[in-house]
Amino acid sequence: MTNTIRVERAKLRITQAELAKALSVSRQTIHSIETGKYTPSTVLALRIAEFFNASPEDIFELEDFEEEDIEK
Repeated sequence: MTNTIRVERAKLRITQAELAKALSVSRQTIHSIETGKYTPSTVLALRIAEFFNASPEDIFELEDFEEEDIEK
């Protein structure tokens, strides 16, 4: 999953720490989401999108995956 959180933060000129505080998560969580090391929960993804006054689809995008990546 890719995201545009870093770009959205830059538009508002806010730091990871400021976003984290607004969302009641750690700065490390924001960093991990931005770098793709952590996929946020649905609730957190919705809260992030709401913070940026955007739809989740505007912030997050699923990467292409192979059929074998799908758990059976």
